[in-house]
Parts: sequence; structure tokens; C-alpha cells
Amino acid sequence: MVGKMNKDTQMRAAINHKLIVAERECLKEALRAKCGCKDQLQAHWEEVIKEKGLEHVTVDDLEAEVTPKGRALVPDGVKKALLRRIRTFLTQHASL
Repeated sequence: MVGKMNKDTQMRAAINHKLIVAERECLKEALRAKCGCKDQLQAHWEEVIKEKGLEHVTVDDLEAEVTPKGRALVPDGVKKALLRRIRTFLTQHASL
């Protein structure tokens, strides 16, 4: 009986993980579709790499430089819509 419960718990955790990952991907796609700032962000990180040199830039450097600009480029309406979707997801899947 304990083995079955453990197996059920593991299966439930795996399903919940896949559900969360799937929802995260849906949110990313919605953001890409509504924002239209991908080209601007790509140009910005390319500029950072040129300034610092490929050999001297790290992923952490890029993240620190690009994240604030990316957040600023997303319109408030898009941010609010994504936040509503996240809240709805969390409400519907409160047992996760």
C-alpha cells in the first residue's frame, strides 16, 4: 500500500510539473505575440556583446543588461493580462 501511495505521489508531482511547464510556455508565447519587442531585445544583447567583447561577456552579464530593458519594453496592458492568466492558473490549480 505504501509503495502505491508513493508511486501515486510521484505521478501526481510529474503531472503537476508538466502542467506548470506547459503553462509557462503558453505565457511565453502570449508575451511574444503581444509584445513584439523581440527584435529590440536581440539588438540590445548584440550591442552588449560588441561593447564587452564575446570573450568577456557572461550569461549573467547579458541577463543583468537585457532584463531591465525587456521589462520596460512590455506594455502595461500586456503585463496585466499575463498577471491575470497567472492568477487564473494558480486559482484553478491551487492544489499544486
